[in-house]
Amino acid sequence: MESELLANTLQPHSMGVLILTLVALVLFANDRIPLQTSSLFVLCALILGFHLFPYHQSDGTIFPIKTFFLGFGNEALIAVCALMVAGQALVRTGAMEPIGRYLAKLWKVSPSLSLLLTLVTGAVLSAFVNNTPIVVLLLPVLVSVSLRTGQSSSGTLLPMGLATLLGGMATTIGTSTNLLVVKVAEGLGVPEFGMFDFILPVSITGVVAILYLWLVAPLILPDRTPPLKDTSPRVFSAEIKINQGEFADGKTLAELRDKVDGKINIQRIVRGEGLSIATLPDVVIKSGDRLIVSDTADNLREYEVELGGSLFTGEHQVDESHPLSAGDQSIAELVITSGSLLDRVRVGDSRLNSKYGLTLLAVHSQGKETTATSKGMDDLIFRPGDVLLVQGTHLAIQEVKRTGSLLVLDGGEELPHTKKAPLALAVMAGVVSLAAFDLMPISISAVLGCFVLIATGCLRWRDATHALSAQVIFIIVASLALGAALMATGGADYLANLFVVSTNGFAPGVVLGILMFSMAIMTNVISNNAAAVIGTPIAVSIAQRLGMPVEPFVLAVLFGANLSYATPMAYQTNLLVMNAGGYKFIDFVKVGVPLTLITWAMLTGMLTWIYQLY
Repeated sequence: MESELLANTLQPHSMGVLILTLVALVLFANDRIPLQTSSLFVLCALILGFHLFPYHQSDGTIFPIKTFFLGFGNEALIAVCALMVAGQALVRTGAMEPIGRYLAKLWKVSPSLSLLLTLVTGAVLSAFVNNTPIVVLLLPVLVSVSLRTGQSSSGTLLPMGLATLLGGMATTIGTSTNLLVVKVAEGLGVPEFGMFDFILPVSITGVVAILYLWLVAPLILPDRTPPLKDTSPRVFSAEIKINQGEFADGKTLAELRDKVDGKINIQRIVRGEGLSIATLPDVVIKSGDRLIVSDTADNLREYEVELGGSLFTGEHQVDESHPLSAGDQSIAELVITSGSLLDRVRVGDSRLNSKYGLTLLAVHSQGKETTATSKGMDDLIFRPGDVLLVQGTHLAIQEVKRTGSLLVLDGGEELPHTKKAPLALAVMAGVVSLAAFDLMPISISAVLGCFVLIATGCLRWRDATHALSAQVIFIIVASLALGAALMATGGADYLANLFVVSTNGFAPGVVLGILMFSMAIMTNVISNNAAAVIGTPIAVSIAQRLGMPVEPFVLAVLFGANLSYATPMAYQTNLLVMNAGGYKFIDFVKVGVPLTLITWAMLTGMLTWIYQLY
């Protein structure tokens, strides 16, 4: 009877929105489709559906379609974007450099104690700053320690990444998910949460979780070899002197390229005593010409044979006594971070050589390695978490590291640092303090902080725009629109009724635990922001039907949507850590599932006790 009653209360618009919600969850879980594309589809489906089939509300008025666009001006989205920009300033100025240097020095004294301090530091900082900059700060430090000590980084990188996720749950500004849940709940009539209102249960849980990451997780994790370590040959610059009567003599440059399947990259043609010839396709090559080419040793020797030339390095012909030399060239690894200059950029459009003086040797993406000589390499699109193996002069690599434009994992301890660092740190502290003491909402203080950072030169407009993530913006807007549709059409009430009926007879604390666990499963498969925004109105409806306080059920959604520990795709920093440390999917499962169960059980118990959900 109860199920029949539920079915009878489901109206056509409610059914349509619920079906779209299911489709959205499937799309969000498909990593082959960009998250922003799936989000835009959901938004367009809602707009078109409610335009073609207007929904008449209980008061007889038509539901306004413009409601779906309000997400672009939502206070939570404004605050999230502003905090992303402010966090970028901390990275660009190296404001947290002293922390990284101190941790790096401490590792020389006591590795075990240093790991604990690193985990605690990452968790505490992530309570006030988005955890992506924290991971960007700590990754080079831990990689450097691993290279100096000769120990595997497997036992440190993953625990560090998960510790930052733990800390992000502690305050309303710790993650974008927290801000969204708090603001959506506030819009549904739930009393506003203060910045530190739920820090106590998270702190107690965090102590146990940190101990697990410190003492147990390193024992579970197998030794993993970071990707790209000496896996790709260096690139050398050399001359191929064309011999008389050989294939290249009298041929055009286009014919030479066809001979070697277009692989050769001729930088200059030198004729006679230093005359440079333009590298045009119809230029005729003559005997005695020297082709200046940069490539791997194997490819250079192939060109030497195919074109009928002699390979020289400087004044000497290449032989056993005079091997190819890379000069002051060195190899480094770069990690693509979300919002960085290469995020979602096609390899062929990245201009690594012209912009940074770096030659791309290989890319490690999604667990697969691709060398730069592979066909179709130019069409590969860089994604957050990808590790690039590059070659360049020591000066070029240090310049990239100094500017902070890319995250360098070459084992060096130098981090980006400018004279603006103290100012950037002070501004960020002011943003947090104004919100913490209820002097102004975080959305206002964060926007003001962004203005100060840009006006004082701590951040350039180019860096600010790169800090904004299209993925985050569109998933928030689409999720808010979907949540509004669920509430307006009664879809959220239907799901809440279904949840209450299926858990009939259970204690409220058990119902809360099931809700949190459901959110934890969703956040490891789809976007945590989507899970949070869709789950919040349902949680409010569940609490109302049970006649219980709304706050603990809202917090159950907030906590559950943050338990992104069990899969690498659950959160962007998981991907950063996965590729940088060479982890496998199963490593996240082994460490993340027990951590999820620990935090879920403790948070459920404490919310049940605090709010007396017996």
